[in-house]
Amino acid sequence: MREGFVSTAGGRIWYGVCGEDKCGSPLLVVHGGPGFLTMTDTVRDLADERPVYFYDQLGSGRSDRAPDPGYYSPERFVDELEAVRSALPLREVFLMGFSWGTALICAYMLAKRPSGVKGLILSAPFLSTPRWDRDQRAHIARMPASVRAAIEQGEAAGDYGEAYQAAMMAYYRRHLCVLDPWPASLDEAFAQLSPEVYHTLWGPSEFTITGKLKDFDLLGRLGAIAEPVLLTCGDADEADPATVRAYQLAFPRAAMAVLPRASHLHQIEHPDLYT
Repeated sequence: MREGFVSTAGGRIWYGVCGEDKCGSPLLVVHGGPGFLTMTDTVRDLADERPVYFYDQLGSGRSDRAPDPGYYSPERFVDELEAVRSALPLREVFLMGFSWGTALICAYMLAKRPSGVKGLILSAPFLSTPRWDRDQRAHIARMPASVRAAIEQGEAAGDYGEAYQAAMMAYYRRHLCVLDPWPASLDEAFAQLSPEVYHTLWGPSEFTITGKLKDFDLLGRLGAIAEPVLLTCGDADEADPATVRAYQLAFPRAAMAVLPRASHLHQIEHPDLYT
């Protein structure tokens, strides 16, 4: 992987590229979180046919930190995506996003109306806070009583300590990543999660969004995105397949794939099938 930095209004943004000598249309990967970092697992394999670009959003991974956490916002991350694409430059490109990254891609498409985007791949999509909240509540309701109680009590008291964290990990192992043990790349990503970005956009709770994404909802606007779209999810995904189906129907040109025995990180759980 060749690595470098792009200068933006917010600071330097790290990027890496694999398969730079390949002739297929480039792929730009937008990571999740918010505040996670690039995970190249599985997606890097697509560089056998085309250049695959990754970047860490401001405040995450190897990129600079904003001097003030209040700087982080969906609008500024949209501007950042535009700046990264322009600087690389990627005149023709496929955009691939994971979780929060799918929201960022669709917000970019709606706000900037960019040319040269050949298609979107939206994996484990988060495109609507109301839908996301509804799905998480349904998932929690099916967890063991002790897990449900720890989550409910922790959120009611604003106590996200040991009991809450243990319940959250039980939830993660059912709906975030079903592999046992977790791959080292996922452990590393959690260890480097940016609390400033996460808390500013999402909030201290995994399940109740209180940050700047609290009222985020693109569902009613997806019909304005004319480019072809592929949506993917796991059958036990945090992004419930029924919700992903609603997203599919909202786009004018979209297909959908549900991976069996898989969750939010289905691209890592079933790499061959995902590829």
